[in-house]
Amino acid sequence: MIFIVVKFAVRDEYADTFLDRIEEFTQATRAEQGNLFFEWSRSVADPNEFVLLEAFASAEAGKEHVESAHFKAAMAWLPNVVAQTPRIVNVEVPGDGWARMAEVTPA
Repeated sequence: MIFIVVKFAVRDEYADTFLDRIEEFTQATRAEQGNLFFEWSRSVADPNEFVLLEAFASAEAGKEHVESAHFKAAMAWLPNVVAQTPRIVNVEVPGDGWARMAEVTPA
């Protein structure tokens, strides 16, 4: 599995509309055959920072993602919205999705 975390610092004027702006890209990515998850969150500490957690079944699925029309379309407008170059962690991990946390179970 390819696991990716990206932090996006967006310009002040786009912070409140960023998730709406990125929705079409998000839905198209989630519909990709090799996508395992694609989830956004907004930082509690910094309202202009958004964190993307995404995973793809294989390196090939990740390659197909970055070659997709919706990825290219998003990359065309994102430079006008971000305040700085996004920071990324991109790793290959064993498995095919979420595992159960051993330290916490429902009472």
